[in-house]
Amino acid sequence: MLQTNTLTFNTTAARHCNFVMQMDIARSAGFQSIELTGDPVRAYLEAGHSQQELQDVLAGLQVQGIGALLDIERTGASGKVLMAQAEALYALANTVGAKGVQLVTGPLDYRAVVEYEREGRTSRYSGLLGCSEEEKIARTAANLQCLADRAHEVGLVVYVEALSWTPVAKLGQQVEILERADRDNLKMVIDYWHCYTSGARPDELATLDKRHIYGVHVCDSLHFSGGVPDETVLRNVPTGQGVLDLDAWTQAVKATGYEGWWCSETFCRAQQQSNGYDVAKQLHRHLDTLVNG
Repeated sequence: MLQTNTLTFNTTAARHCNFVMQMDIARSAGFQSIELTGDPVRAYLEAGHSQQELQDVLAGLQVQGIGALLDIERTGASGKVLMAQAEALYALANTVGAKGVQLVTGPLDYRAVVEYEREGRTSRYSGLLGCSEEEKIARTAANLQCLADRAHEVGLVVYVEALSWTPVAKLGQQVEILERADRDNLKMVIDYWHCYTSGARPDELATLDKRHIYGVHVCDSLHFSGGVPDETVLRNVPTGQGVLDLDAWTQAVKATGYEGWWCSETFCRAQQQSNGYDVAKQLHRHLDTLVNG
């Protein structure tokens, strides 16, 4: 069993490395657990490696989650595609021994929101843009019930990451959706950047019921002045060198009583193009100071 407040490696810190290298970097930096993305794992298996070889690569690392299932509000014919994608990702999660699967609200492409706000329409996938508040909540909650029920059947937790430019990004909306869906294996991940750019504050975060929280993404941001956030710009900063008071956000999460896993997430291009071993060690030290210091 892992101790409480587990420091977790997110593969964004080594996104340009293959699966084997990502796991070696995580282990070398001192991480005991990881959060995976599906593509490197699929590429490893599709290259001909066996599931036993996969388990050998993961030896000693707890897989907290794997992602991501995108645009989770899809319905109709697209909803059937969504459920088929869920089945495939749940199977992959069980293959790697993951405890959870990450679910992401849409539209994934922030430009759809920019265009919709400017023109009242977009040719890109639009998700719940233009829907009433009740429809946003009801449709997302209904889909999450289906996704959580199927996940329960195969022994998994599902956890939502609400992207900050999407129509259900507010912290209050997320809580309402989770409570309306009412599934024990349905949780959320707290991502500092998405919280900040969707307008949440640490004091608001501190009032959350800890039962809703599955994991925490510790990350930073450049200054956000409003509008539709562009994460390729705003997240291009090393963790700890941006505008967020990471200690305040961390203490807010702790105030809920949460003692689960904390993840070192970075979208800083300079870090991703640096020595992954060095970056991972820096992230581990910084995360350890924030969480356990």
